Amino acid sequence: MRTGALAAAVLAAAALTAAGAAAQGAGSPDGLRAAEYSVSSTRYGHDALGPGHEWAMLALHRADGGTLFYRNDREIVFEDTAPRLVDADGDGDLEALVVESSHSKGSRLAVWTGAGRLAATPFIGRRHRWLAPVGAADLDGDGRVEIAYVETPHLGKVLKVVRLEGDRLVPVAEAAGLTNHRFGDPFIQGRIATCDDRATILTADADWRRVIATTLSGGALSSRDLGPYRGAEGFDRLAGCD
Repeated sequence: MRTGALAAAVLAAAALTAAGAAAQGAGSPDGLRAAEYSVSSTRYGHDALGPGHEWAMLALHRADGGTLFYRNDREIVFEDTAPRLVDADGDGDLEALVVESSHSKGSRLAVWTGAGRLAATPFIGRRHRWLAPVGAADLDGDGRVEIAYVETPHLGKVLKVVRLEGDRLVPVAEAAGLTNHRFGDPFIQGRIATCDDRATILTADADWRRVIATTLSGGALSSRDLGPYRGAEGFDRLAGCD
């Protein structure tokens, strides 16, 4: 377990009674059953998601029945809606995808297992610069899982795709002019869907006027316009997308 950014790690052999994100894992000791943030913090003060969405603690409920509580040091908070449970490496066990924000270097995307932080992207590099996850899926059909997120969705608006390789999140592709979050909203828009039998990243364009479908092939992203943006619910009602 890496401890540089952690103030404490406590193992509790407790039954799962979580109201946050939850899913079933394959059962290895490091696999997860659920995860959630707790201990609201005001020390960072960005409020990209509105008040109350910056957290000091991450609880990881393991497949073996134990729960690990990680409390970040004063340099980092979790700045996110909720951890996302994904099988980031395709091994059948669930990992937690989280957003960590540094007081001096902004946000990074991190993957956690029941043993601790496994991998992370570099910090964006500047305070109060955030990223908004989209999701994880095999985007190009090669059998490996990719993770999509929008870096600085209010400013740079760059869709990025990375892949977990060992203990590293390796860049795969990126495309500018796409976003999935408006500053202050307590939710993130868009998703990964299956559109015309292809894994597809759904976001808005930079001006929030159009819905954009982006696919990955040959290490490159390509986008197409799916029509007018009609609010957050519109991402769930697109012809040809499940």
